[in-house]
Amino acid sequence: MSSEKIKEDTTTTVPAKDAPALVKKIGRTTYIVRVHFSKTSKETMSDKIKRMLKNEIQQM
Repeated sequence: MSSEKIKEDTTTTVPAKDAPALVKKIGRTTYIVRVHFSKTSKETMSDKIKRMLKNEIQQM
């Protein structure tokens, strides 16, 4: 972990035309994360989270 102190959580949502975005400021850096979902996906969000957790456990 860096020696830079993380101040308060300044997470906010920003209205967007195409996709929602999450804005997070950590120190002097601003991160903008846009979220999108595939219309052709056959995996639900729940399935994806379960798959990711299983993969994470296997790496331990």
